[in-house]
Amino acid sequence: MSYEIVKGLPSTHGDHYQLNTTTLIRHAARTHPEQEIVFRTADGGWDRYTYGESYARIRKAANALRGLGIGPADVVGILDWNSRRHFELYWAIPGIAAAMLQMNLRLSAEDLGYVVTHSNARFVLVDESLLPVAESLVAQGVGVEGWVLMSDRPLSEISTSLPNVHHFEDLIAAADAEIGWPMIDETSTYSACYTTGTTGRPKGVYYSHRGMYLHAMAQAATLSMTPDDAVMIITPMFHGQSWGLPQSGVFSAAKIVLPGRYMAEDTSVLADAMIAEKVTIANGAPAIFQPMLDYITTLDVKPDFSRAKLLSGATEPPLSMMRGFHDLTGADIVHGYGATETTPMVTANGPVKPCLRTTLTEDERWDLKRSQGLPAVGVDIRIVDAQGNDLPHDGLAQGEILVRGPWIVESYHKLPDDGDRFHEGYWRTGDVGRIDQRGYLKITDRIKDVIKSGGEWISSIDMENAIVGHPKILEAAVIGVPHPKWQERPVALVVTVDGRELPLREIHAVLEGSFAKWQLPETVLYMNELPRTSVGKLDKKAMRVQYSDTYEDAR
Repeated sequence: MSYEIVKGLPSTHGDHYQLNTTTLIRHAARTHPEQEIVFRTADGGWDRYTYGESYARIRKAANALRGLGIGPADVVGILDWNSRRHFELYWAIPGIAAAMLQMNLRLSAEDLGYVVTHSNARFVLVDESLLPVAESLVAQGVGVEGWVLMSDRPLSEISTSLPNVHHFEDLIAAADAEIGWPMIDETSTYSACYTTGTTGRPKGVYYSHRGMYLHAMAQAATLSMTPDDAVMIITPMFHGQSWGLPQSGVFSAAKIVLPGRYMAEDTSVLADAMIAEKVTIANGAPAIFQPMLDYITTLDVKPDFSRAKLLSGATEPPLSMMRGFHDLTGADIVHGYGATETTPMVTANGPVKPCLRTTLTEDERWDLKRSQGLPAVGVDIRIVDAQGNDLPHDGLAQGEILVRGPWIVESYHKLPDDGDRFHEGYWRTGDVGRIDQRGYLKITDRIKDVIKSGGEWISSIDMENAIVGHPKILEAAVIGVPHPKWQERPVALVVTVDGRELPLREIHAVLEGSFAKWQLPETVLYMNELPRTSVGKLDKKAMRVQYSDTYEDAR
């Protein structure tokens, strides 16, 4: 790190008392043992138990893991959905100073095998429905000491080629009910998550107990979470701790709703559960929330989500979706920003600042909702130019976003040549953005995706979101391709609702007012679907290669 740490007068506080995630679940179970945890069952039904009952299983699970020889600094992988058992392992594995390896089901089989090997995982716990994934890893030659099968069915009824298999429920039944939790050094790894970049191998981000504890506190404060809340964990728990919502939910002793396995093609089960359990906080991406909104519009009686805060990440939520949820249900879409490397909360766009409530018009308030919001307490953000010089927070200057804080990565695991991702103690996000005088961050593009035309920048993200504002357009991607005169020019790739093409003037019409005439794309290509990576992100790299000759003959 490039900054100096200055030592002042020693305090008399309990600074040797470590910040461990075990403290969160232990406090919640002791203080609110009656609070509910609702979970989806393997047959698609629902069941529930309490914090107290969950904590009893967590203690037994920790003892069961110790019985397998798992201890401090060991890595234990999980292949599972947002299930009750997964939730229990969120506390049991780190509670014995082992590291929980989040095995992202969206990774390719090859990359998932790399993750298991690179992390030196000793054991993997796998849900019965994901046995084919685990068996494919064994077929690749990926070696771990043992596998723990998680199922309601007995092991004798399950056929698998996995070697050295144990049954989770059998281990739980035989384990001691009481445990002496260790006081874990707070800088020890709580969990490991590997990035899903479009280039190179996944990179390991190893989160500390301290970082997770502080992130939980900050997120709970940002979302004003209390025991009166019902928190639905929609974002996969196998990636980025489901954005830290399980920890902040437990920190707040809120009711927890675990939807298990669901399909993005049918999110009605999520909407129905939100209604039934009176969910007030949930997390997800526009790709999940938009189908939920579409389903809600078909209901004769619209739900009352006026207390609900829907934390939306991954991509900027369309204004039409945010207004749709508000108008139909009263729900507030809280636009958030972060990454695997940031645990992930960097900013969140919650209630408008008090000083702006009477000064902004309704349209201005909705436009402000499109920004990524204000930095979380504890996160330091800089905007810098190509030379690393700080740019003013005037809402105009655009530069790369740099972040640092107690839950922001300072290095990657066993990756010595990662220096280009860090600058003066800050993690370089690779995102381009601006910060206005009021402190609001607005992402304008990825550095690799920003369109450089005639010496000026054009934001592909802003243009995509504007194009999707057309009622007949389902989704859009905007890329910059080479141009003989202007260096690059934008090309819009569009999927329409009915598959029909639109006149170019209609595309330009939704862009006018937000973009100068010279920025408007001359070319719009209509597609049945947009190219995506293995993890569902728009594959702009492939698009740029495929359509690189679009303006080859232009003058």
